[in-house]
Amino acid sequence: VTEALARISARRPWITIGVWLLLVIAGGMLSAALLDKATTTEVQLTGGVESERAARTLEERLRGPEPINEIVIIQSESFTVDEPAFRNEVEALFDSIVALGTGVVQVGLHYYQEQDESLVSADRRTTLIPLVMAGDLKQAEGNVEHLLEIIEEADASEEFRVLMGGTASISFESNELGREDLEKGERFGIPVAMLILLALFGAVVAALVPLGLAVVAIVIALGLVALIGQVFELVFFVTMMITMIGLAVGIDYSLLMVFRFREEMDRGQSKVEAVHRTGATAGRTVLFSGVTVVIAICGMLIVPSSFFRSMAVAATLVVTIAVAAVLTLLPAVLALLGPRVNLCRVPFIGRKVGGTGGADAGSGEGQRGFWEFTTRVVMRFPIISIIVIGVPMAAAASLYFDIETGLSGVDVFPEGAQTKEAFLVLEEQFSFGLVSPAEIVIDGDINSPQVQEAVQRLEASLAGDPRFPIPPTVVANPAGDLALVTVIISGEPRSHAAVDLLNVIRGEYIPQAFNGVPATVLIGGATAITADLFAVVDRYTPIVFAFVLGFSFIILMLVFRSIVVPIKAVIMNLLSVGAAYGMLVLVFQRGVGTDLLGFREAEVIDAWIPLFLFSILFGLSMDYHVFLLSRIRERYDQTENNAEAVAYGLRSTAGIITGAALIMVAVFGAFAAGETIINQQVGFGLAVAIFLDATLVRSVLVPASMGLLGRRNWYLPSFLGWLPDLRIEPHEDTT
Repeated sequence: VTEALARISARRPWITIGVWLLLVIAGGMLSAALLDKATTTEVQLTGGVESERAARTLEERLRGPEPINEIVIIQSESFTVDEPAFRNEVEALFDSIVALGTGVVQVGLHYYQEQDESLVSADRRTTLIPLVMAGDLKQAEGNVEHLLEIIEEADASEEFRVLMGGTASISFESNELGREDLEKGERFGIPVAMLILLALFGAVVAALVPLGLAVVAIVIALGLVALIGQVFELVFFVTMMITMIGLAVGIDYSLLMVFRFREEMDRGQSKVEAVHRTGATAGRTVLFSGVTVVIAICGMLIVPSSFFRSMAVAATLVVTIAVAAVLTLLPAVLALLGPRVNLCRVPFIGRKVGGTGGADAGSGEGQRGFWEFTTRVVMRFPIISIIVIGVPMAAAASLYFDIETGLSGVDVFPEGAQTKEAFLVLEEQFSFGLVSPAEIVIDGDINSPQVQEAVQRLEASLAGDPRFPIPPTVVANPAGDLALVTVIISGEPRSHAAVDLLNVIRGEYIPQAFNGVPATVLIGGATAITADLFAVVDRYTPIVFAFVLGFSFIILMLVFRSIVVPIKAVIMNLLSVGAAYGMLVLVFQRGVGTDLLGFREAEVIDAWIPLFLFSILFGLSMDYHVFLLSRIRERYDQTENNAEAVAYGLRSTAGIITGAALIMVAVFGAFAAGETIINQQVGFGLAVAIFLDATLVRSVLVPASMGLLGRRNWYLPSFLGWLPDLRIEPHEDTT
């Protein structure tokens, strides 16, 4: 199939390029017009979790969609709220906000309207203006920018400090910070990737081709995401995901194809035959690698969360498009370029950096290089090699058991972020829970004595607990069959502290108050969603692991006709991922090296990151494993000499795997250099795992284990002899 695609594309290169150019234009237009409307910061859970049922009940029977709360803070060191200057400032600011119209701010009030003392701090130097934004979260995110402009202008006064925090403003600033990190990652990652490509190819044209293919995949994937997002809301992180994964796999897969094409040209093949041969060999590797990555990513689709499913959709799209482009567009481009792929050579770095199985790959030349020496040493002392490398990696992986997971909120935004400053003031003077309170939904006959007494018991329990200093409020619907008890929980709504308090209400106070009462009680709100997300991740993590590991094992068994090879591959990939987990704990939770690396210490690793990293990393790291092992198996089938086959496989793939891994590390590391702690954790985790997998695992653990096991590497029980033989690359004589 891959050879046929390469042949068709090479015979009609301009038509192929024209089709892809139209797709890129369409993707760019869709992205420009629709992408902003396609993403959201709101995380939704499906599958009937309690917070989702509570939100749906309130929307249908009490108030409609959840209100989007914002709070404006006015603070002064010079005046108190009892002085005319403070009142003039508040009323002037409120008039400016109201002037935006009810299409932006639906409801608002201030202290001087009703003398509500709950809106004034204890020292009387801070007051609040609570607002309800018009429309849903998406509409509020679009409108809040106008409100922020007014706040910024008012904050310019020397005598008053004006801040704003709330659902929409936090979402807006989170998007802005993410966009800045994305741009920073692109500015750093692309030039570094270009330098690595130049070092590998020694020619500007050959280096530009993989970058161009990656850009094509990214633009088209963003366009498709923009289109899908009009029907199914996707979380805002998909743009970062597409760019990061698109650069990594687009360059990686193109690198493999261009290397092979240049190799075939060096053998004296015509450019058309070289394209055909590239499609039949490297093309099959790319196809298999892409399928492996997609299968691993699809594990996230199992989790009933809009976040995980958005990530899976984004990554699957960009990987699939990258594979399609590499198998069709790239052969067309190479057919047109031919020998000109080597144009604009760079002085002093134009030599080959390790072949991919070319004419000289099996010769004695170059066998005294670094990889040859490393292989001979580790295969001579396999047990010592495994202990020296495996034990430290296992020790790093063991740190995973100390991981503290949670969700990063506004409290970990970079210093100087406007909404973070608002959060700090609210927590100090009032409670940030005013922005996003817990919502207890009571479904039953609200007017019955039993329900009334239960509500009173609940209120009494909350009032008697000093952790809930602000009294709850109770509102019933006109039908009298539903009530909402609003509870203010201190702290960032998605923090562990807030979740612990919510679990006290859910696990203690509600059962005590409503035991035997004919009413159904549910808890909703941001903190309840967070608690339910933690539970969902805990429940589905082993399921996703089983899915990814099971499918990976089956595919590797079919490809290598062995049960030993897939078992080892699974163990080694788990070791790489586990070590990455441990490094996240060491750096972010324990603060080791944070100053050196430019990261910020965090109390928690975001709860979605371990499962996300596992799915992505298992697919990406399996690429290198399969590429290396396929060369070893190919040589072993020819020579029946296990030691020589391992040495050949490592030697013949060293340059391309090292280069591809360095590019991935550079791309992921660039995104880790962002300001937001989530991007730092994700980028660092991906970069560390790829680095460990492509160096220590490939150069030491793989040859050591294969040398130790010898022929047993290729053991397949006789009862599985019926399995099809799915070789990655067709047999060729490389002796």
